[in-house]
Amino acid sequence: MKTYFASDFHLGIDARLSSVEREKQICRWLDSIKDDAEALYLVGDVFDYFFEYKRVIPKGFSRIMGKLAELRDSNLPIFFFTGNHDMWMFHYFEDEMGIPIYREHIEINIHGKNFWIGHGDGVGPGDYGYKFIKTVFSNKTCQWLFERFHPNFGLNLMLRSSGVSRNAQPREINWQGKEKERIVIFAEEESLRKPHIDYFICGHRHLPVDFMLANGKSRYINLGEWMYANSFASFDGNDVQISFFESDSFNVHYS
Repeated sequence: MKTYFASDFHLGIDARLSSVEREKQICRWLDSIKDDAEALYLVGDVFDYFFEYKRVIPKGFSRIMGKLAELRDSNLPIFFFTGNHDMWMFHYFEDEMGIPIYREHIEINIHGKNFWIGHGDGVGPGDYGYKFIKTVFSNKTCQWLFERFHPNFGLNLMLRSSGVSRNAQPREINWQGKEKERIVIFAEEESLRKPHIDYFICGHRHLPVDFMLANGKSRYINLGEWMYANSFASFDGNDVQISFFESDSFNVHYS
């Protein structure tokens, strides 16, 4: 039995495949792992935009929601982390499917190994503009005010804002060096403070990475993304491995 981790589906926008075709592909992947999956961690940015009104959720995404509901009904534990694109998820997944929502990282022991799991946005040095925006968007009053918008206007505004955010931070497909990789800098510092952590599991970076940290014990695993690479990680009780689904043109960055 394996524990699976994936992130950055960014459903709602087209990439190498259309959003709908990518959603079908993700459902095929979920079908392929369901027989040996012990747990599934979705580590942020499953949706490219999402705002959960009291009685309204964004149109679409019926296939993946149905598949996740099916897996939960079969008693597969699923853990959902918000990312910077879908931070405005509240209680729908919890109420309808019994899938808990995590808005911050967690530390958890899985079969004797200690994991730090979180999307990875806003950690490390710099990026102060985003950190300020995240604080604003996490504010209950701001969320209440946004909910006053009609869903047609509010969700369209989120879609446009998502595109602006993506264009402001072009996709870096190459490793930037550990001195420039914000999540690596964070994980290096955190691993020295918490040497008991075996794996730092993150998304956000859109680059599959398996990086041994300076303490010689802890590893930083970035899950990559599904807009192009279709990458995910699995833990078999002994080690974490990054793999690719229906894709053979991408590699893991090791260091």
